[in-house]
Amino acid sequence: MEMKFCQSCGMPLTNEVLGTNANGTPNEDYCIYCYKDGKFTQDITMEQMIDHCAQFTDEINRNSGQNLTVEQMKEQMRQFFPHLKRWKKQ
Repeated sequence: MEMKFCQSCGMPLTNEVLGTNANGTPNEDYCIYCYKDGKFTQDITMEQMIDHCAQFTDEINRNSGQNLTVEQMKEQMRQFFPHLKRWKKQ
C-alpha cells in the first residue's frame, strides 16, 4: 500500500489521523491537525508551517531513523512542501 501524506504538513496519513470534511466524513488529503470540519485549522504560510513542523524534529528522527538537525529538517521540508496540494502553486 502506498504511503499517503497530509497535503498540508507532510505527516504520514493513517485512518486515525484523517481530517474531517464539513459533513463529518474523513478527508483523505489532510490530517486532523491541519483540517477539521471542512476547513484548515490555521491560516498560516508555508514557511510558518515549516517552522511549526520543525518543532517535531526529534520525534521525526526517532520515527524515521534519521538524525537531522532542525535546519536540515527545515531544508528537507522546503524541498517537499511545494509539492503538497495546499502549497502547490496554481
